[in-house]
Amino acid sequence: MADYNHRKASCRLRLLGADGKALAGTKIKVNQIGHEFLFGCGAFETIPYTSGFIPKELNLPDDKKEEFRKKQEDRMQKWLGLFNYGTLPFYWGGFEPEEGKPNTEVLKKAAEFLKSKGVAIKGHPLCWHTACVPWLMKYDNATILKKQIERIHREVSGFKGLIDMWDVINEVVIMPIYDKYDNAVTRICKEKGRVALVKEVFNAAQESNPDGIFLINDFNLSTNYEILIDGCLNAGVPIKTIGLQSHQHQGVWSEEKTNEILSRFEHFGLPIHFTENTIVAGPLVDPSIDDLQDAHYDDDAATPEYEQKQAESLVAMYRRLFENHPLVTAITNWDFGDGAWLNAPSGVIRKDGSLKPSYEALHKLIKEEWHTEFETTSDEHGFIDLSGFRGKYEISAGGKKALFTLGKNVSESDLRLA
Repeated sequence: MADYNHRKASCRLRLLGADGKALAGTKIKVNQIGHEFLFGCGAFETIPYTSGFIPKELNLPDDKKEEFRKKQEDRMQKWLGLFNYGTLPFYWGGFEPEEGKPNTEVLKKAAEFLKSKGVAIKGHPLCWHTACVPWLMKYDNATILKKQIERIHREVSGFKGLIDMWDVINEVVIMPIYDKYDNAVTRICKEKGRVALVKEVFNAAQESNPDGIFLINDFNLSTNYEILIDGCLNAGVPIKTIGLQSHQHQGVWSEEKTNEILSRFEHFGLPIHFTENTIVAGPLVDPSIDDLQDAHYDDDAATPEYEQKQAESLVAMYRRLFENHPLVTAITNWDFGDGAWLNAPSGVIRKDGSLKPSYEALHKLIKEEWHTEFETTSDEHGFIDLSGFRGKYEISAGGKKALFTLGKNVSESDLRLA
């Protein structure tokens, strides 16, 4: 049985009324309303929700548009009912298809909505060879690098306070040898080398937001990635968190595989995020396929048996990471709904918006088992002992309440209820 000592904290709280006097012998309700741990999901669909966008290809008549919006509202509420952390897309090719005309306001609207709901946000990614803008190709390498750095300064500075966490560079291991098609970022990575480019882009992010959290992120979890991180850290690159992708379309990770991978990255002593986690409720992709982009699922791939297996596998993985690996501080389920990337049944809700067993299983785990809620009575000096999972709490008594963040470094505090 896990003791959760690395996820919990204790604090002695002295509760005060609006007049500043201790609330002695008072019945107190304690309810956790947010986790310190980041239980995340891709939040891409926040963008059409907050912008009111309806895809033209749906060709909806006016009398069906309101029904479509209600379905979007329902999906968004289900998303918020489970996750406290969202990843928003900043793929350069989609964010700024025409040079000098980025979709800044659209992304800001989505980020502002998520932040208003207490959701932590990460931007993904600032530098990547895939989904890069075609218009960069007309420039020489020196200009490409200059514009890449300017892009990082613009986004990190412009979204500061809304988005303070970024995947700064994505999939660097393959970047200089990527050969599916020519692109501007592979060109500059090939010329400068992996470590030098990583240092350039991380320094730009750090300059723009000194308090930001900046990740390196990759799907290649071999020793090549480990060596790259080691070289970057030795070169003084300000990597704050290590991102590990875990798309499991070709097989669910065993406990042994998970522990082996983590043993090679935990020794850096940095927080670790599982940035893109995918477990499908369908058949596995043929292991002979080298690039998952070449895979595609049929619309009827999911079955009740596959859905139940997906739920069980997700719970097992979340337990393994949350209970046994203190350096793991975030897990992001990549797809919220089925039919996103690869048309895979990889979400926690179905295409029609109904809940899958995986949603219900994760909800029970996060919102019930890993949740602290109790009632107690303050002593004659107004003190209560709060012990529970680290995160945000609502403390209430007699219609008065206050918010309190329980962290590992707070042992005693006063809290005024009003």
